[in-house]
Amino acid sequence: MSFPARKSAVTYADILALPEHVVGEIVDGELYVSPRPSPHAIASSTLGGELVPPFWRGRGGPGGWVILSEPGIHIGGQVMVPDLSG
Repeated sequence: MSFPARKSAVTYADILALPEHVVGEIVDGELYVSPRPSPHAIASSTLGGELVPPFWRGRGGPGGWVILSEPGIHIGGQVMVPDLSG
């Protein structure tokens, strides 16, 4: 669960200043901070491990994909961190 952190000016520098144990996202001008729990990391890594051979490497699947765990995606003034992306 994430909670908006109330700040008057939200920038990427605000995300970089956060502690390593949290994830920061900027959505519609609001800074959202959520914990980075260990069970989540295990699930994300396991799912990534299943997707990489067929989708990235083409072993038993289409290949040609790049699978990333928690990439920082910047679109306009928004900064999002999906669990897994392809």
